[in-house]
Amino acid sequence: MSVIYRKIERIIGPLLFLKNEHDAQYGEIVKIRTVDGMVRTGRVIKMSEEIIVIEVFEDTTGLSTENAEIVFTEDIFNVKISKDMFGQTFNSLGRPIDIKTKEVLDSDLLTDVQRDINGVPINPFAREYPVDVVQTGISVIDGLFTLIRGQKLPIFSGQGMPHNKLAAQIATQAKVTSEEPFAIIFCGIGIIQDEAIYFLKKFQESGTIQNIISFINFADDPIIERLIIPRVALTTAEYFAFEKDMHILVILIDMTNYCEALRELSSAKEEIPSRKGYPGYIYSDLASLYERTGKIKGKKGSITQIPILTMPNDDISHPIPDTTGYITEGQLVLSRSLHKKGIYPPFDVLSSISRLMKDAIGKERTREDHADVNSQLLASYSNYLEVKDLISVVGEDGLTHDQKNILAFGNDFEQTLLNQKSDEERSFEDTMNLSWDVLSNLTPNQLFRIRQKFIDDFYQSKV
Repeated sequence: MSVIYRKIERIIGPLLFLKNEHDAQYGEIVKIRTVDGMVRTGRVIKMSEEIIVIEVFEDTTGLSTENAEIVFTEDIFNVKISKDMFGQTFNSLGRPIDIKTKEVLDSDLLTDVQRDINGVPINPFAREYPVDVVQTGISVIDGLFTLIRGQKLPIFSGQGMPHNKLAAQIATQAKVTSEEPFAIIFCGIGIIQDEAIYFLKKFQESGTIQNIISFINFADDPIIERLIIPRVALTTAEYFAFEKDMHILVILIDMTNYCEALRELSSAKEEIPSRKGYPGYIYSDLASLYERTGKIKGKKGSITQIPILTMPNDDISHPIPDTTGYITEGQLVLSRSLHKKGIYPPFDVLSSISRLMKDAIGKERTREDHADVNSQLLASYSNYLEVKDLISVVGEDGLTHDQKNILAFGNDFEQTLLNQKSDEERSFEDTMNLSWDVLSNLTPNQLFRIRQKFIDDFYQSKV
């Protein structure tokens, strides 16, 4: 039986404070009806013996302590899921929307499948170690920091960097190298309407939109919805991965907007802030999202996750990238200096890492020379950056023959291997062949991380 409250003690931003007079449940959905007939939705986020705190999904404008009726429904927040979702766009609450007008469409999903959006992080004992690759078609990711099925691999970007273009390219090009079913779930968090239109246009132009489910939360939507939408997206991913045996890639952009909403809500709840004003539980909150990724023993499907975040002031030690890096299995960092040189995608390869790729590359997975080539490329590029520093001291004429080879390698590496058009898709074979072409700027003696049999098979000198 529903319980009804007719008096609100306090309203702070999106939060309603009620005097606790019954046994509510955490996460319970409530309906807020005002005297003008408007109905809003909220949920219980905090309880004590004295108060119940409700977060309102819609705007609280027009609400007062006396003009509303709060109905406790005894239900928790569920999302409807159906195979008809592919090719469609949904809002934070899982309802179909029109991107251009931002209006909720009348059409509803015809399904009996509903799932609690909070889900459950995968039990570590039930996890299967991931060893199969996801091909993104982007050389720097596939060749140097290979994405593995079941991995969470974040991208650290900054304001003004091309992370939107990169996200759209990954969403339209990513695939598994087997014949197994594969799909993309794209989740935009706190993005502006122009960005949403850009993403949908790219998906349509690529011809892959029927393979993508899009969830969009706009920048002018209530902040509470930013905390809901990644959970809605991941709940949908879990259904298709673990009940329909599909391989799902989830792209979350921008996680910084999610964390800002978390900080704003924490401040409204008058919680004690931690570093830079973020709540002390930011680590566990992000982990509750990231750890819903992986493979489960006995299940054919998998969830792979690419969270994309913009680092405030390009500070990689900021709490958002810092906590994200602890939870995830690697990181891809974008370089502002490479971006200024016109290189796309501008990955800072020496700050990036994929911790799971070592066991998932090689013969019968990517190519047998992959590990050696990867190691050599990173080592030689590190030498190239040292040589560039040396030029400022002795000048280019003061370099040795080997150092000039390293300089030629580095320029070729940035302009040929790293640099790629936003609509250019490269296979693993293309990436490996291009890598050898770049390494051919060096002499065989400088390829000290590659076994001789691979040098004999693939090396063709440019020197």
